[in-house]
Amino acid sequence: MIGYHASHEQFAPSELLRFVRHAESTGFRCAMSSDHFKPWGSAQGHSGYAWSWLGAALQATSLPFGVISAPGYRYHPAVLAQAAATLSEMYSGRLWMALGSGQRLNEDIAGHPWPQKAERNARLKECAEIVRALLDGERVTHRGLVTAVDAQLYSRPPVRPLLYGAAVTEETAAFVAGWADGLLTAGSSPAQARKVVDAFRRGGGEGKKMAVQVTMSWAPSENEALDHAFDQRRFQALGGEANWDLRTPEDFEHATRFVRREDMKDCVLVSSDLGRHAEWLNAFLDMGFSEVLLHQVGRNQIEFLEAFGAKVLPQFASE
Repeated sequence: MIGYHASHEQFAPSELLRFVRHAESTGFRCAMSSDHFKPWGSAQGHSGYAWSWLGAALQATSLPFGVISAPGYRYHPAVLAQAAATLSEMYSGRLWMALGSGQRLNEDIAGHPWPQKAERNARLKECAEIVRALLDGERVTHRGLVTAVDAQLYSRPPVRPLLYGAAVTEETAAFVAGWADGLLTAGSSPAQARKVVDAFRRGGGEGKKMAVQVTMSWAPSENEALDHAFDQRRFQALGGEANWDLRTPEDFEHATRFVRREDMKDCVLVSSDLGRHAEWLNAFLDMGFSEVLLHQVGRNQIEFLEAFGAKVLPQFASE
C-alpha cells in the first residue's frame, strides 16, 4: 500500500488532520505519524503531540495508521503500551507502533544522560518486552535499565497491535529482527533500504511485515522541488550519529550551515517528474514492503496529494 506520512515537525496538528483526510480522499490507503517533542529546525516550527492527534485522525478517516516512538526516556514503556491499547481498543486492527532507540533532540527533556548506541538498544529491547507483555495482559514488574512495578493494562484491545522495530542501519535491522513483529525503516535510497531489508531477514525477520518511510520532494519544477528539500530537510545530509546525538534545533541549524542546495539530491528523492517518483516507489515495493509511506518534505502538501492522487497512485491500485 502507498501511504501518507504526517510530519508533526512541519505543520500544526489541525493542518495535519486536514492533510490526512485529503490523503484518504485522493487515494492514499494508509498513513503514519511522526512523534517529536521538538522540530529539527526553525524553518519547520511545529511539534504537536502525536498520540492525541492519532485519536482524532483515526476518528476522522478509515485509514490504518502507524506511529514511531522511543520508549525509556520521555515515555515510560507502560504509558506507551496504555496509549496503544486505548487507540487499538477503539479502532481495532488500525494501529501499529514502531519502537526506536531514540533521538536526543526529543528525549533529552527527560534529563537522563544520553547513552551510547549499544545501551540505547539494550534499553529499547527491555522496553519492547514490557510493552508486549502488557498488551498481552500480563502484570509486569521489571528492574533493569528501565523499571516497571506492578504494571497492568485494564483496557486492552481484542487484537494486540503489531510492534515494529525501527532501523536505518543494517546492524540495527538485524538486532530488531529478533524481537519485533515487523520492520520500519526510513530514507531515500532504495539501495540502502535493500541492505537493511536483507539484514532484517537474515536476523530473523523473514516473513515479517515491513514498512518504509520515504523521504521525497516533488514540485511542478525541479528548482522548486530542490528548494523545498533544502529549506525543510537539509539535516538529512548529516551523516554518522549526528542525527541521533544533537540536542536542539539550533544545533541542527549550526551543523548544516555548510550543506549546499545541490547536496539534497544525495539524501532526498528530488524530482518534478511524477514518472520518476513512480519508479522509485516500484523499487521499494519490489523489496517486499507492505507499506510505502511518502514523506513529502515540502510545504506544498495539498498540491502533492492532488498530483500523486491523480497521476501516481492509480498505477499502484492493486498493491
